[in-house]
Amino acid sequence: MSTDAFRTDADVSPAPLAHAGCRCAGCLVSPSRRLFTGALLSGALLPAMAQQGVREEVGSESTFSKLVPAEEVEAAAAQQYRKMLSDASQQRALAPESNQQLQRLRYIAQRIIPFADDWNQRARQWKWEVNLIGSKELNAFCMPGGKIAFFYGILQQLQLSDDEVATIMGHEVAHALREHARERMGKSAATQLGAGALSALLGLGNLGNQVLGMGSQLLTLKFSREDESEADIVGMELAARAGYDPAAGVSLWQKMMAASQGEPLAFMSTHPTGTTRIRDIQARLPRVQPLYAQAPKPTRQFGPPARSAGK
Repeated sequence: MSTDAFRTDADVSPAPLAHAGCRCAGCLVSPSRRLFTGALLSGALLPAMAQQGVREEVGSESTFSKLVPAEEVEAAAAQQYRKMLSDASQQRALAPESNQQLQRLRYIAQRIIPFADDWNQRARQWKWEVNLIGSKELNAFCMPGGKIAFFYGILQQLQLSDDEVATIMGHEVAHALREHARERMGKSAATQLGAGALSALLGLGNLGNQVLGMGSQLLTLKFSREDESEADIVGMELAARAGYDPAAGVSLWQKMMAASQGEPLAFMSTHPTGTTRIRDIQARLPRVQPLYAQAPKPTRQFGPPARSAGK
């Protein structure tokens, strides 16, 4: 059997623990499964490049996110991510280091990650990880703290180009950078506590048991349409700066809509769909295409996995 071989039809469902943006067997997440920042592009160019792009279209940090300690959210995400990898490994559905599609994902991530800390200074401390899960589900996510996973189904069934993969990855990384999970948890906690208790807690940054209880929701968390639109904006810029064509968002969502066959996919359940999404992408292209034009282009090109029989 090839060292690239692994099961690609496993049922690796989100565990009911604490998607943030986007799942304890610590030994399964070996150091070799981490992206070493020393191999990444230098961040020295970020301050100058930050003068361009889409930043003015993105709002400031939400007050609600400040109610929940970032450290606790990231710790919960890391725990759930390890649980998901453990479940996948037990089913022989965790892509091995030699797998070409995993190498593809990590190469694209290595190009995107250097531009992350300009959006969130905490990203400098994150232990970024990228893994490929052998499931037919059309899904991908980046949890708080930089825990990225793609499901094999989204690569194979949609026959994604590198530019389209970068579009998805940029979008998911943007959720983590903009701390949408932390914001949603803060809003949920505020709703549970009520206005009086909330006013007493503002500025303290600690919701104790409420945070721990919501930690189990990270992999199944649904973002708002506003969150998704913001992730689209930031994700387009991240992909463009990394040297991937942001116009690929158009073909990506055409593929998504075709695959859904009238039924919303889990990946796009809260997204604007159809002509609205494509129109929004096209409207923002003039702001990000110049970034793509001046960005160093990838030196490695990959193709999608072979189609399954009968496709």
